[in-house]
Amino acid sequence: MNLQINGEMRAVSHPASDVPFTLAALIESLGMKSDRVAVELNRDIVPRDRWSDTRVKDGDRLEIVHFVGGGRL
Repeated sequence: MNLQINGEMRAVSHPASDVPFTLAALIESLGMKSDRVAVELNRDIVPRDRWSDTRVKDGDRLEIVHFVGGGRL
């Protein structure tokens, strides 16, 4: 499956083809921690509680923002 992630085309394989490929599965396959990212799918922000129900399809465009902690207090 080809996805555009943060402006870059990427070939992504779904390890379990008998199960729908969801945003939750994509984030996991990318090795990201779900509590530290926000996802926009085809220009719509997808709330985290809908990731497991939101299917990813070939050609979808995603923007994934990864939050990083740190800094000075």
